[in-house]
Amino acid sequence: MQDLEKAMGELARQGKLDQLKALAGSRDGQELGRSIDRAALERAVRSGDSAALQQILRGALSTEQGRRLAQELRRRLQG
Repeated sequence: MQDLEKAMGELARQGKLDQLKALAGSRDGQELGRSIDRAALERAVRSGDSAALQQILRGALSTEQGRRLAQELRRRLQG
């Protein structure tokens, strides 16, 4: 959890956190968020089950919305 907080702090320092929030609030972000099994995600996070988290992420990134969001995320973080 500390790694996540550190990463969020670094993104905020770089001025990119708002861009990520905008992506999350986008149409694709909202649709992708609705498609993820929140209970499974919470269980995986709470238990530290990285294999389950990877599976959830792979499933999300296999969708059209997930691919578009990943591409846009890469673009925004590189710039």
